[in-house]
Amino acid sequence: MQRRSLIAAAIGATFLASSGLALAQDAYPSKPIKIIVGFAPGGSADMAARLMAEKLGAELKQPIIVDNRAGAAGNIGAEAVARAAPDGYTLLLAAAAQIVINPALYRKMTFDPVKDLAPISLVQNEHNLMVVTPTIGVKNLAEFIAYAKANPDKVTFASPGNGSPAHLAGELMNQMAGLKMVHVPYKGTAPAITDLLGGNVTMAIDNMPPYLPQVKAGKLRALAVASERRATAAPDIPTVSEAGLPGYVVTAWKGLMAPAGTPRPIIDKLHAAVAKVLAMPDVQKRMIDMGAEPAGNTPEQFAQFIQAETKKWGALVKSTGTVLE
Repeated sequence: MQRRSLIAAAIGATFLASSGLALAQDAYPSKPIKIIVGFAPGGSADMAARLMAEKLGAELKQPIIVDNRAGAAGNIGAEAVARAAPDGYTLLLAAAAQIVINPALYRKMTFDPVKDLAPISLVQNEHNLMVVTPTIGVKNLAEFIAYAKANPDKVTFASPGNGSPAHLAGELMNQMAGLKMVHVPYKGTAPAITDLLGGNVTMAIDNMPPYLPQVKAGKLRALAVASERRATAAPDIPTVSEAGLPGYVVTAWKGLMAPAGTPRPIIDKLHAAVAKVLAMPDVQKRMIDMGAEPAGNTPEQFAQFIQAETKKWGALVKSTGTVLE
C-alpha cells in the first residue's frame, strides 16, 4: 500500500512539474528578453539586432535589450548565449563568423555552435561591398588591381578583426588577383570606417549596411559587390565577377539562435514572431535600404543552411591558410 502511495505521489509530482513547465512556456515571454551581439556597436550585426529588437519587442509585448559583447571574432558573445539558461530569455544575433567560420579558424573553440546553439530563423542575407578611400583615385576594380600590383605591401585592407569575414575576403582577393595587400584589423566596423574616411587605410570588403551610407554621401567609393548578383539597394554597382575577377563571391548573413535545449514551444513562438516581423513592408524596406535582403526560414532549414555554410567557409579558411589561437 505504501509502495502504491509513493508511486502515485511520484506520478503526481511529475504531472505537476510538466504542467508547470507547459504553463511557463504558454506564458512566455513574461519578462524582458536579451539579444546578445558578439560585435561592437555600429556594425551590420548590431544594426540587424536593433531592428529585430524593436519589432520583435512589439510583437512579443516585452522589451528586448541589445547587449554588445565584442571580442574573439564574435566568440565571446556566442559563448555567453551557449552557456545561458535555455529559457528563451537570452538569444544570439548570429553572424557567419561565429557559427560557420570560427570552428575552422580557431585551433580551440570553447563552445560548439551546432551542439550548443539552437537555430530559430535566418534573418537577412547581406552583400559584401568593396570600397576604397577616394584618396587613391581609382574608379573601378581593374584600376584598383593595377594600383595594388604597382604598390605591393603598401596597399592595406581593413576589417573589424582578425578572422572576420572581411579579413578572409581580403585574403581571398590577394589569392585570386595575385596581390600583396596588408591586413589591418580593427576592434569593430566603426573604427575601420573612420580610418577609411581619413585615408589611413586603402580598402575594405565588408558587410554592406554600415558602408553604403558613406558611399551614397560620396565619402567612400564603391567598386563592386562580392555577390553573385547586384544589390537591390545599389543596382548600379557591379559584382566583382562583372568588374573583372570571375568567381569571386563572399556573402554574409545574420540569424537568430537560442541556447541548445530551449523548449520547442518557445523556439516555435520566437520563429513565428520573426516570420511576422520579416513580412512587414517597413522592415523589408529598411533592410533593403541598408544593403541587406530579408530572409527567413524554419529552424530545420536554418540548421541545414548552417551545415552547408560551414563546409563552404571551412574550405575558404583552409585555402587562405589563416589560423588563430
